[in-house]
Amino acid sequence: MLQIIYQDEFMVVINKPHGLLVHRSPIAADAEEFAMQMLRDQLQQKVFPVHRIDRKTSGLLLFGLSSEAAQKIQSHLENIETQKTYLAIVRGYFPDEIEVDHPLTNDKGKTQDAFTSFKTLKRTELDIPFGKFPTSRYSLIEAYPKTGRMHQIRKHLNHLRYPIIGDRPHGCNKQNRLFKEQWNMTTMLLHAQKIKIKHPYTNETMQLEAPLFETFSEMISTLKLN
Repeated sequence: MLQIIYQDEFMVVINKPHGLLVHRSPIAADAEEFAMQMLRDQLQQKVFPVHRIDRKTSGLLLFGLSSEAAQKIQSHLENIETQKTYLAIVRGYFPDEIEVDHPLTNDKGKTQDAFTSFKTLKRTELDIPFGKFPTSRYSLIEAYPKTGRMHQIRKHLNHLRYPIIGDRPHGCNKQNRLFKEQWNMTTMLLHAQKIKIKHPYTNETMQLEAPLFETFSEMISTLKLN
């Protein structure tokens, strides 16, 4: 059963587990479960997706309970006042704060402007050799995307050379292998944690937060990032 973070007569917000697609997609023919269908069955009514987050990303996912509501929420989601916060664990010692204004090309070959701000919450260094280095370094960071391009945060962090742990194909295969061998961890450590958005009908400011799933919480503890 999906965890519902917020629900009223117009909308519902869930905490999507990692590995779950939002809806059916020809690029993931192996998938048998989808957030949209699961939520529809859980609520016993039609739901209308407002946006998407990657299959490998966990966290906040918004649905309208009518097509009109979904359109209204989507317009609010694209408003400059809306604030989205993602949590990620990345390779290396990340800068205290950095802004990335780096265009991205989507799967249709179209290049679009893309802007993300980042902030470091905690850094760690473990006595685990990696490559030519005697230790391994990681950072727990927040990401604040201002645009909504496909794989935007993942691509921007790869562009900065601080890839997300568990990311494929935008991450570091050697790091991903280390995490699998050391901790049997294959999850991508990216979570859509918070959103601040105006309600599409009451215009009241909503501040929603999705708790971390077990794997992410365990890795924060294991890597001493708490």
